[in-house]
Amino acid sequence: MQNVSAHDAKARFGQLLETARREPVVIERDGRAVAVVVSKEEYDALNAIKLQQLRAEIDLGLADLERGACTDYEAEDLPTLAARIKAAGREQLAKK
Repeated sequence: MQNVSAHDAKARFGQLLETARREPVVIERDGRAVAVVVSKEEYDALNAIKLQQLRAEIDLGLADLERGACTDYEAEDLPTLAARIKAAGREQLAKK
């Protein structure tokens, strides 16, 4: 994986695209990674993995529902539940 400054990425965009076809390229601004450019094939593969994981989670949730392992929520509880789900998602992302 190569690291490139945002200035160099802008100045050499064509070269950046060619490099990204071979390997991911990290773009840095002020010495901090802000983006990663990957090939279309790599992007599609990553999305396929995410979709597969999502489908597996949905299948687990449906299995829980079928065996009655669920919790009823009132409409006024949903914003709090959504905040908890978002916080858990951010925590998982931070661990990666």
